Amino acid sequence: MKYANYFGIAAALLLIAACFLPWAYYPDLDKTFSGFYSQDNMYGRPGKFFVALAFICVLLFIVPRIWAKRFNLLATVVVIAYAVKTFVLFSSCYRGICPEKKTGLFLMMAASVIMLICALLPDLRVDRRDAG
Repeated sequence: MKYANYFGIAAALLLIAACFLPWAYYPDLDKTFSGFYSQDNMYGRPGKFFVALAFICVLLFIVPRIWAKRFNLLATVVVIAYAVKTFVLFSSCYRGICPEKKTGLFLMMAASVIMLICALLPDLRVDRRDAG
């Protein structure tokens, strides 16, 4: 795909922006959690990890080498795995109380999936000397 690298970079920037948006509202605590805030750091700060990996993915989307595309695929698979784990963690019910899922949580998942698709479809010509 011709514009996969640009879409991948845009998705990585969307992932970074989604970390600052609200992810879930917990009615028993009357607090809204985001990628960088959870009550007493119960769920950690997944936003830090997402920002670091998104930055690495942006660099790998830019580099026009086959090794960069392979490492980018690995990095985006790690992002999607961590996104699924984080989605389940922030949206699961506990003690009969279910949090209200907010926009940031869905944007985080969507950006992760788009990054993976773009990493699977890089625009790169492979010469015979680069293939080995």
